[in-house]
Amino acid sequence: MKKICCVLTISETVRAFFIPQLKYLAENGFDVTVVCSYDKNLQNELGDKVKYHPIDIPRGLSVFGSISAIRQLYKFLKKEKFDMVQYSTPNAAFYSSIAAKFANVKIRNYHLMGFKYLGSNGFSRKILKLIEKIACDNSTSIECVSYSNLKLGLEEKLFPNEKATVVWNGSTGGVDLSKFDYEKRELWRNEIRKELGYSEDDFVFGFVGRITKDKGINELFKAFLDMNDDSKLFLIGNIEGKETLDTNLFDKAQNSSNIKFHDSADDIERYFAAIDVLLLPSYREGFGNVIIEAAAMGTPAIVSNIPGPIDAIDDGKTAFTIPVKDSTALKDAMIKIKKSDYNQMGKNAYAFAKNNFDSKILCEKILERKNELMNYSKRQKK
Repeated sequence: MKKICCVLTISETVRAFFIPQLKYLAENGFDVTVVCSYDKNLQNELGDKVKYHPIDIPRGLSVFGSISAIRQLYKFLKKEKFDMVQYSTPNAAFYSSIAAKFANVKIRNYHLMGFKYLGSNGFSRKILKLIEKIACDNSTSIECVSYSNLKLGLEEKLFPNEKATVVWNGSTGGVDLSKFDYEKRELWRNEIRKELGYSEDDFVFGFVGRITKDKGINELFKAFLDMNDDSKLFLIGNIEGKETLDTNLFDKAQNSSNIKFHDSADDIERYFAAIDVLLLPSYREGFGNVIIEAAAMGTPAIVSNIPGPIDAIDDGKTAFTIPVKDSTALKDAMIKIKKSDYNQMGKNAYAFAKNNFDSKILCEKILERKNELMNYSKRQKK
């Protein structure tokens, strides 16, 4: 049986993007092991066919932590004799690519979910880009999360064209259309709006993600507050890096009767059905999976014109795009979409997500890709 090890930094990333495809690979001829930092519940969620081996993968820059992670990964990979190691997120990729190369793993596949260094400046940016370059150099193949990220990686000279590809239409896990069930849109919309105290006539903008500067939250608050109309804003996500938020804007947002905050939700599909338009004014994204999840529930979006999100939309038909860090452009787009046929845009968004990002089809494409890599490696050995 073909052995594959999938290395990630934290279990949250496994849950958010990888479990369906890992189970699918395990059901179709692969012996699958997941490596990430310890999580007592992860094995139960992975099921009986996917193995879990915890190794502490530090998220920040730590000399001792890095050496320890590389050493533990090397010992484990050498012992298990995997045919392929796949890794995602910068730190996991950096450690795993080094460990796998020294352990003589023939197929070292980097599932590249975006470029972290783009959100940094100065010396920090140079270090993070160097880490990315080393991971790419150590990899035998690279799967970019989107075509725009593939283009950017080539422009940044992180990898050669012949080493990189995009599986199907991109994204890491696609969207599960059985979970994000468009047929239940009206039911869930009515239920959630009742719970939140919104009427059917209320126009509700929504945001889903980490409430932090890099997600464009300062610009979002300013744009919404400057609109000064009867629109509502509903934010779902945990507050991270509160010190990066504009204190004045954040205080106004918290005190506004038109703005509601909600912790992360497992049944996010019901909330996507309840909002009218998703806002994602991020500074950087790997792909922006919330865009296609919202789309699957018939909800259009306004997104930053950056690599990742631009691959998740059909500009002007399923979403509007805006420049990064431009609260005026965001406000104008919010006013524009309210005056447009946003219901038709939502229908377009649903069709776009269904036709391009169905997770079942993506899992099949991922299986094809893994078998191609395995077969190519076998031919190289002969």
